[in-house]
Amino acid sequence: MSNRRTFIKSSAFLAGSLALSPSILYAKSQVAASDKIRVALIGCNNMGLGILRHHIALPEVECVAICDVDQNILDKRIAEVGTATGKKPQRFTDFRKLLELKDLDAVIIGTPDHWHCLIAVAACQAGKDVYVEKPMANSIGECDLMAQAASKYSRIMQVGQQQRAGQAFIESRDLVKSGYLGKIRKVNIWSNFNYGLGNEFKPATAIPSGVDYDFWLGPAPKREFNPNRFHGSWRHFWDYGGGLMSDWGVHLLDMAIWVEDNPSAPGHVMTYASNVNKENRDRDTFDTMNVLFPKKDFLINYDMNGGLQTGPYGKPYGIAYVGDLGTLVVNRSGYEIYPEWDPTAEANKIEAKKLEGTTESHNLHVANFVECIKTRNEPNCPPEAGRIAALHAHIPNIAARVGAESLVWDDAKRKFIGNKEANELIFPEYRKPWVLPKI
Repeated sequence: MSNRRTFIKSSAFLAGSLALSPSILYAKSQVAASDKIRVALIGCNNMGLGILRHHIALPEVECVAICDVDQNILDKRIAEVGTATGKKPQRFTDFRKLLELKDLDAVIIGTPDHWHCLIAVAACQAGKDVYVEKPMANSIGECDLMAQAASKYSRIMQVGQQQRAGQAFIESRDLVKSGYLGKIRKVNIWSNFNYGLGNEFKPATAIPSGVDYDFWLGPAPKREFNPNRFHGSWRHFWDYGGGLMSDWGVHLLDMAIWVEDNPSAPGHVMTYASNVNKENRDRDTFDTMNVLFPKKDFLINYDMNGGLQTGPYGKPYGIAYVGDLGTLVVNRSGYEIYPEWDPTAEANKIEAKKLEGTTESHNLHVANFVECIKTRNEPNCPPEAGRIAALHAHIPNIAARVGAESLVWDDAKRKFIGNKEANELIFPEYRKPWVLPKI
């Protein structure tokens, strides 16, 4: 096992502590300056910080800058990283100034989804590689622009769909692709989480001290400040995110797409969506959805229930690959195969298999990104994979928003067939002075 993997797994930093272990600090001191990978974090409140943790736990990675529009969070993170690493990152409140840094190799984008495209494209244009949280962007069109930018400027872009680095999912994919389950008929997916209901209504408040709220809104419409639309809960509003569908859905749908012979954008999408729990809930997005994606290889069936915490096989979320010979059920903690019974042979058609005790794979996904910065190889989740996964989340959301039970997407033409309202939601309308990037 490489030193990198050893350092990742031994670091207390990955357990949530901001203190790097002495072995990691020593390893960092042994890396020549010419071999260091210098990264910056843009958007440092929650997931952004978590992804940065995994970066700086690698011996060759150094955090040189952090940027946020909330100075309270920004100052806290700069102090924490400085204490953990012995080197305080530079402080920025405008990502454009950060991207002017010459000694910067890559940026981590941990902002709300509506900022992903502007920052990622600007980073590519500035010659920086990009790790961008999922979903890739907050609209179909913006995902396309990001993929174009990564290609045009020859940048490594890793989309944060870290399950592609997870042991349970890799082994599951290999079992499906090998034919072990026989012919795959359908892939059933479910995600049941309480937070999908959104928050209870709260009154508008004054903008918190130290927050540049106008910059936080950026290209999104002007709105009065409300804590429900800010840290932690912004994803329940179309201006900034896509709810439970684009938060968890994009992860799970990606695992269904991953086993296709030739992973492709959805063509025909059938959607049922509703807000079943309407009592005192402040949100735009839906708490209940069922979506069918008829694909060339099999049917994908997605079932989402915000406000519930139980699901099939006793799991709140998961994926079931349903084959003629058996069904494989997987989530981040492992997988299990349930064989079909052969009444003639009076035996299972295949051997039952189980993998238990697997854990999160953010660290491995980050390590893959850093390795690809050095080798220029394609990462685990390149832009096109991120774009296709995002389409599987955005199209059902669009269908629900325009009241269409069925939508047909022409990926070659990048438009919906016969639905003007849906086509109007492919790109967002940016608020001035922000302008949709041109590649």
